[in-house]
Amino acid sequence: MLPLALLVITGGHDFERPQFTALFDSFEGMTWREAQHPNANDSYAPEAARSYDVLVLYDLNQQITEEQQAALLAMLRSGKGLVVLHHALADYQAWDDWLQVVGGRFYLAPTRRGAETVPASTWRHGVDIPVRVVDPKHPVTRGLSDFTIHDEVYGGYEVLPRAHPLLTTDHPESSPTLAWTNWYGNSRVVTIQLGHDHFAYENPNYRRLVSQAIRWVARRP
Repeated sequence: MLPLALLVITGGHDFERPQFTALFDSFEGMTWREAQHPNANDSYAPEAARSYDVLVLYDLNQQITEEQQAALLAMLRSGKGLVVLHHALADYQAWDDWLQVVGGRFYLAPTRRGAETVPASTWRHGVDIPVRVVDPKHPVTRGLSDFTIHDEVYGGYEVLPRAHPLLTTDHPESSPTLAWTNWYGNSRVVTIQLGHDHFAYENPNYRRLVSQAIRWVARRP
């Protein structure tokens, strides 16, 4: 069987590149390449999308044309797997369809939703976060047990009711759900709030979680 081909989208947020690269280099049976903004959204066009099996977002981006939106949604409806990591939870604040794809959103600013205003989400770096595995039988979390990770905590972000929780926390500065699955069209989607820096990248539980998320969205055992 051919290795899984990953496209990792970055840009709009700094990160520790050597350690992040080592995270993806550690995944067996996978190859990966990086596309950076401002041109990364061109990778959603049908011809470009044929070159990879799974799309991994580790960007913080708001700029996307209507044509790129349509290409991305069409790609996902067709079954391309999607993994959303950490600050990519704040992508595309003004695009309502994207909330439905990801199954959640970190709000960068107070946002009007119907008759209500959703407050801006919060964050704090360098926090020990207790993690509870709430669905240990799911392929994404199989083999994991409860753990603690030193990471950046997010609070006040939204997770849609239909999303399926995988990890939760009782940290008082965090929203309860740390990782979840969602579906969009024929595509499997996994969102993982964790993953700010090398403390996460080098955590064996995080490495297993991300690797298994990629394999699940790709429908690979």
